[in-house]
Amino acid sequence: MVRYICFVILLLGLGIEARANDSLEVEKPKKENWFRRTLRNFSEIDENYVEPQHYNWSAMLQATYNYDIYKLASDGQHKQSLTFAPEPSMKAGPYFGWRWVFMGYTFDLKNLNFSSNKQGFEFSFYAAQVGVDLFWRRTGSDYKIRNVKLGDQVKDDFLEDHPFDGLKVGITGANVYYIFNHKRFSYPAAFAQSTCQKISCGSWMAGVGYLSNTLSFDHENLQKLVEEKGDISVKLDSSLMFNEVKYFDVNASVGYAYNWVFARNCLFCASLSMALAYKNSRGETVSKEERGFDFKNFNVDGIGRFGIVWNNTQWYAGASAIIRSYNYHKSRFSANNIFGSLNFYVGYNFGKRKQYKQNQSKQ
Repeated sequence: MVRYICFVILLLGLGIEARANDSLEVEKPKKENWFRRTLRNFSEIDENYVEPQHYNWSAMLQATYNYDIYKLASDGQHKQSLTFAPEPSMKAGPYFGWRWVFMGYTFDLKNLNFSSNKQGFEFSFYAAQVGVDLFWRRTGSDYKIRNVKLGDQVKDDFLEDHPFDGLKVGITGANVYYIFNHKRFSYPAAFAQSTCQKISCGSWMAGVGYLSNTLSFDHENLQKLVEEKGDISVKLDSSLMFNEVKYFDVNASVGYAYNWVFARNCLFCASLSMALAYKNSRGETVSKEERGFDFKNFNVDGIGRFGIVWNNTQWYAGASAIIRSYNYHKSRFSANNIFGSLNFYVGYNFGKRKQYKQNQSKQ
């Protein structure tokens, strides 16, 4: 009888355990697929170091200074060099954003009649793990000669700050980079104002990029200008005597960025990346024997980003600068292009996210 009672109790126990296991299997959450898991981890951060965005929407006013410097140099008979730069342009306008996405419109404050022939587009996407830069620029014909050297025995300052409409530059490029310490270091805190860095921290970065460049140069116009204004008979080196050249490069970069929290809600960021780039170009000089602008080789480029911002999660204000340098060198010829933008902005976040509304109500 005792054995029978024990056997019944054992069966009942196994049945209860089986039902418990069944209930646990029912309540067990479904395993995330790789796509959803990737999206969730895409913006994953350590909240001890980074304060996430509390709001869904943002409105911002921004003013932007754009600048561009182009230098051509020859290592020929006279070791000549020419540096061109237009007057910096200033644009301003409103922006409106939802979380990661920002859109806006700016107008040129110096050309309110919209007669400027400059065109440009720049887009930067800053997330916790990755960053993306897209840019498209078409310069006008308002360059000035900032510096010129025509030879050791030639006095050439007569051309400085003289307008020159014979140079036009078109640039199209893209950069993609990965941030290794993305949980503790926040690029968006410095350049997208979508998070706040709590504790100073840095991170290494690595990326790839592509650039396509078209350069039109009226060397005959420049030669005529030299003869008229300088009353000299110096000729341009043959490697500078070209009309148009097209070149592109692909690059791999590595860099480091650091966010310094120097006061409450205040952040300064400095970032520098160096890229090893393979350059390929095609362009004929006047002398068929000397193809001075043609090259297929490796050079080093650079990208610098700097930002200072005050952000209390709802209001924010600050400034940021992005500088890009692209270099092309051969034994007889070199070209250097530096361009970038300086931004000043003030903005307001609104439409608090659901989880932060709940946290506020609990408090």
